[in-house]
Amino acid sequence: MKIALAQLNYTIGDIAGNTAKIIIAVERAKAEGADVVVFAEQALSGTPAFDLLRKTTFLELCDEALDEIASYCNGITAVVGAPVLMQNGTQSAAVVINNGKIERYITKANITARREMGFLNSGEGVKVVRIAGEKVAIVVGDDFSFLKDVDRDVDIIFSINARRYGKGLMSYRYETMHNLAFVESKTIVLINHVGGSGEIVYDGTSCVIDSKGDIALLMKSFEEDFAVFDTLADNKPCELPQELLHHERTGYIYRAAVLGLRDYFFKNGYKKACVGLSGGIDSAVVACIAVEALGRENVKALLMPSQFSTDHSVTDATALAESIGIEYSVLPISEAYTSVVNTLKPAIGGREFDATEENIQARLRTIMLMAVQNKTGYVVLNSSNKSENALGMCTLYGDTAGAFSVTGDLYKTEMFDLARYINKIYNGIIPENILEKEPSSELHPGQKDSDELPPYNVVDAILMRMIEQGQHREEIINAGFDAEVVEKIHSMVMQNEKKRYQFPPVLRLSACAFGHERLMPLINKYGD
Repeated sequence: MKIALAQLNYTIGDIAGNTAKIIIAVERAKAEGADVVVFAEQALSGTPAFDLLRKTTFLELCDEALDEIASYCNGITAVVGAPVLMQNGTQSAAVVINNGKIERYITKANITARREMGFLNSGEGVKVVRIAGEKVAIVVGDDFSFLKDVDRDVDIIFSINARRYGKGLMSYRYETMHNLAFVESKTIVLINHVGGSGEIVYDGTSCVIDSKGDIALLMKSFEEDFAVFDTLADNKPCELPQELLHHERTGYIYRAAVLGLRDYFFKNGYKKACVGLSGGIDSAVVACIAVEALGRENVKALLMPSQFSTDHSVTDATALAESIGIEYSVLPISEAYTSVVNTLKPAIGGREFDATEENIQARLRTIMLMAVQNKTGYVVLNSSNKSENALGMCTLYGDTAGAFSVTGDLYKTEMFDLARYINKIYNGIIPENILEKEPSSELHPGQKDSDELPPYNVVDAILMRMIEQGQHREEIINAGFDAEVVEKIHSMVMQNEKKRYQFPPVLRLSACAFGHERLMPLINKYGD
């Protein structure tokens, strides 16, 4: 059997555009002599579509599009992922089209992702169909994780899926596929989405795993791709995806961030981005990602020093802006800050300098950035990181603001890893002083992040255990971490859920993103 795998970048709700992509792939598959062409889960609608899946008119348009696709499927079988309206509500289906007719709907039984719960209903699960004279098991989405005891007469499994990128998730994906293929002695064909869909980025990396558990075909990561796999050919095993090698994971994070940001902008019709450059590591990394995703001509920076900013903050930010070739403006906020503080004196005057004055600086910077967005159309990018978001070391309506956060799911130490990776592939475009200086928000004279907490390599090690692995404080302390530090970090994490509820959309690059895999109640007296 010749199987065409169409790994495409779909846009949620763009049924006409997605249909056109699918038809082009069908025509290419026919031209290359394929017996069947396979598309990802909910390829027709894009995913996650949330409440669109409960709109009858939306589902009717999907049905009409399936009929149009079918008209191009003479002489070939197509397996197309689409939402379909069944008796008990909307289901995610693999629609089997053969010789111009829709023959069967194979619907997903296991609704396990939070982004689908309440929007999709359970279907019947895996079914066996005959394609080009062979029996093929077709499974949709996470039904694959529950698959076992496959019919002995079946040699091939089609897994149409929407597997998002997240650190470590690809390793788990291939381990699961390897084990099933080896144990069941079946060839597995996985077709995945690729591209950014709001807070999610799909990595693609579709593949064929042979009956020995080896990768027989591996498609591109973070790019559209098309391939035809001949089950009767002498298919040699491929090398493992580089993401499975730990030293290459930072490169995958970078590519995921670039693709996620690019598609967030282009699919929403945005073209230009604005970044507040502080001379620190976070804004430097965000600016570099924005240049890669959108082009330097579409990125603008604002440098907004206060009277507490060091001279090197401005010079470092200027050096970065010139190194990556973006337009920038230096807009000191000292006078505005003094004016606001003086205006507030009748209400809060006479009290000592504290977080109030610090937060005024951060919020003034946001006012400047948002003014540029409103006046010129440069969409503001947030420059936060997961460490600060976890601890609440951020100012609501200040440095938490922005239309999109491309790095808010990456710990501070990962930001340094990304900066070093960017410097490696782009010949040191981030000034070395930005990498070497101690992290600081410069909200008061001589302020350093380490005034409150240990170095970030220690903080992040604790946070990863606490958040990613779900370890209790006692487990972390027993692993050798200082008890007082662990208790303080736990308290800071638990007390700042209210801030995380008000973040901009954050690109999910980890396996445990705030608000999704880790969602705490806004009011919580448990606190353990």
